[in-house]
Amino acid sequence: MDRKLLTLAYIRKGERILLGMKRRGFGAGKWNGFGGKVHGGETFTTAAAREMQEEAGVIPIGLIEVGQLDFEFEGDPLILETRVFVASEYEGEPQETEEMSPKWHRLDEIPYNEMWDGDKYWLPLLLQGQKFEGHLLFDQNDKVLSQKIQLINPIED
Repeated sequence: MDRKLLTLAYIRKGERILLGMKRRGFGAGKWNGFGGKVHGGETFTTAAAREMQEEAGVIPIGLIEVGQLDFEFEGDPLILETRVFVASEYEGEPQETEEMSPKWHRLDEIPYNEMWDGDKYWLPLLLQGQKFEGHLLFDQNDKVLSQKIQLINPIED
């Protein structure tokens, strides 16, 4: 199977997390983290920082890789290999871009019903400070058909 290398990054400040409403393209109309393709010569970390700056207008400081998720869609041979990052510090102020509308959400008010169906399986692990890896298979309507998420090691402070 072919693989596409992607990043997904979040900023968490205390009891809030920065999410973006995707305005166009893949995942439009869903709240998500910030990310996208890894370009040639980039590391996953530099790609995650670049994407967050492009999509939310902020520069994350001290990104920590917390997970690797393989997203597969029924009938599509392409696996989306996605590295997941989190940072607690950043420079700049979140601002709307052509692609995303960023908004802070309280951790007890995360809009899972307006996010990718699979996020409910792994985002709570990120919020608990866990490291994880997994595979999620989606149907044609972006609903999870199967998922396997496992913990790796706790995040070091």
